Amino acid sequence: MLTFRNTNIAFIVLLGFTIWADKVLGVSWLAYAAILFVYSLIVAYGCYFVSSGFFMPMYCFAKTTDKVIAITFDDGPVPDGTPQVLQILKDANAEATFFCIGERIAGNEAIIRQLDAEGHLIGNHSYTHSTLFDLFSSKKMLAEMQLFDEELFNITGKKTKLFRPPYGVMNPNLKNAIVKGGYLPIGWNVRSYDTMATNADVLLQKVSPKIKPGAIFLFHDRCPVSVAMLPGFLAEVKAKGYRVVRVDKMLGVPGYAGQRY
Repeated sequence: MLTFRNTNIAFIVLLGFTIWADKVLGVSWLAYAAILFVYSLIVAYGCYFVSSGFFMPMYCFAKTTDKVIAITFDDGPVPDGTPQVLQILKDANAEATFFCIGERIAGNEAIIRQLDAEGHLIGNHSYTHSTLFDLFSSKKMLAEMQLFDEELFNITGKKTKLFRPPYGVMNPNLKNAIVKGGYLPIGWNVRSYDTMATNADVLLQKVSPKIKPGAIFLFHDRCPVSVAMLPGFLAEVKAKGYRVVRVDKMLGVPGYAGQRY
């Protein structure tokens, strides 16, 4: 399996061989440039495609033949999206997982309480979701994650175990923060790209064929197109004989600290 560790080992060996060959035979600087270029491409792949498990194992789907899926929403809570999503889920008797941003909790405490009271799971999506988050040190990343935990605990009395990387990007610093914080990293295997969608019907046609056992869908409750698409998607799920469950229940992992499965 391609991982950050064995990639580093392989390229250190390759670089050592190249240096030896350079001293003995002479090697063009282009060889060094090529090594650096290929290494950068592999690491970039690992950063963006979290399902690869390049830096650490990620929960991106459930290995099951049962007709169950999990729906996740990122970037809430938002007053002009999350309550509508909650009503749609309630009407369909479906549970979801909401990966929230900590700084959006203030002023939306009632939404957080509603999420919890109606049986949905709340996950950690960092405190600021800063565009520079991926450049933070491991210590600063962990501080953000723990600040989110404090905000959530003050409202619900619960500490989430689940973390989803902002922008869906993984790197060595974030891996260290996740490990130190004792979080379970949650990815997805169906990325809807709803943040770029403009038509609910087109989005529905795109994601419906991907309803498969154990699938984890990524949506955003801040996107009006996802709110508009959701009733039709849940109807399609039901028509295919599937159930929507919380991601922790589908994966068989604890959603909150002290919780067991």
